[in-house]
Amino acid sequence: MIVRKIIKTQEQLFLSLNHLLWPATCMHCHSLIGSGSEILCGDCWQGLFDSTNSDYCPSCGVQVSRYAIIDGKCNRCVASNNNYDGIARVSTYSSTLRSMILSLKLSDKQEYLKILSSMLRSSLDGRAFPQEIDYLIPVPIHWTRQLSRGFNQSLLLAKELGDEYLVIDALARIKMTRMQPGLSPAGRKRNIKGAFALRRGNNIRGKNLCLVDDIKTSGATLNECAKILKDAGAAKVYALVLAVADKVNS
Repeated sequence: MIVRKIIKTQEQLFLSLNHLLWPATCMHCHSLIGSGSEILCGDCWQGLFDSTNSDYCPSCGVQVSRYAIIDGKCNRCVASNNNYDGIARVSTYSSTLRSMILSLKLSDKQEYLKILSSMLRSSLDGRAFPQEIDYLIPVPIHWTRQLSRGFNQSLLLAKELGDEYLVIDALARIKMTRMQPGLSPAGRKRNIKGAFALRRGNNIRGKNLCLVDDIKTSGATLNECAKILKDAGAAKVYALVLAVADKVNS
């Protein structure tokens, strides 16, 4: 008993000294935080919570009151023709989440993968279709972009969920397109048309699939990918994204 107390006291002294010499900092903003068990400071956690506490359209993911949804669609979806059958998303493309997505994609901050994938998993669990999913399909980037970046963030996110779902890299991006930000909705649709193809050896006929991507803006990319998959015989195609940008040009 005495030995255990001595060991416990030594461990507490070590942790106290460790926090004194190497104080814990927020993974995101690098400000000091009180406990080494935390990964984000209070302000950054609050930034995530503020953007996630909202209702959204289950068809397109745009933030909207639940009372504005009729037959599973908002007024924007009624006038459009989405090729995907529903969406799960973490948040709007704003605040802390926006900064973390950009840091992952543009600055190779892969230490964010755990927390981002955990939020993806929670958002997916809150929807009605997870039990239907046969495969997760990451949205691909062009090989030249992947060569310069070193990775496809959508594939990394999908693999983080791979302990619960099967991930197949079934789509290829066969056309180098302009970056989507700044284009009009019609321009995005033209830009992305014909940009994807199904990789050989992937039999998805009759399967229910879920596309995984980091950001949805106009939905042109998800629509084009879903069209390719359904043309190849997929029964249903859903979408799972970290963020939805309500303003197309944001």
